[in-house]
Amino acid sequence: MPLLIISILLGLIGIWVAVTFNQLVSMRQMAENGWSDIEVQLKRRADLIPRLVSTVKGYAAHENKLFIDITEKRNQALAAGNNPKTRGAAEAALAPPMGRLMAVAEDYPDLKASQNFLDLQNELADTEDKIEMARRFYNGAVRILNIKVQSVPSNLVAGPLGFRQLGYFEIDIADAVAPNIEFKT
Repeated sequence: MPLLIISILLGLIGIWVAVTFNQLVSMRQMAENGWSDIEVQLKRRADLIPRLVSTVKGYAAHENKLFIDITEKRNQALAAGNNPKTRGAAEAALAPPMGRLMAVAEDYPDLKASQNFLDLQNELADTEDKIEMARRFYNGAVRILNIKVQSVPSNLVAGPLGFRQLGYFEIDIADAVAPNIEFKT
């Protein structure tokens, strides 16, 4: 009889470990999916930047220092890799020169009226919105995973099986400058 009880308990523990493991795998996959979405949108923004710089260069060629700064910060952001903290810092460093680029456009009425510039500006604003949505999804998935990894009793399975907490993706919004978009009627 005691052997039967022990067998049942071991079976229940085995089932619990398997269920907990599967939940952790699912949560980790959601976080990885969220990070992938962020990377797609950051790549989209990085691809828009040279087009935007090129358009502004046609009107404000004397802003070379700004164009070089944007190019360097863009390349640093692309090279930052998959670490959310490092990538967030690199993306935050890109925001001020991008804000200055948008401010330069204010000084050139012909540029502001250019359909190409307006289209790029709209695409950039749309991409920024998508980055924010992807960031929220990722950070939510990370929060859920981190809670499971830290909580008792699931932490008894998570630690030994290699599940670790993930970092949140944060961009310092204080430095970020949203593009100014005007709709003319």
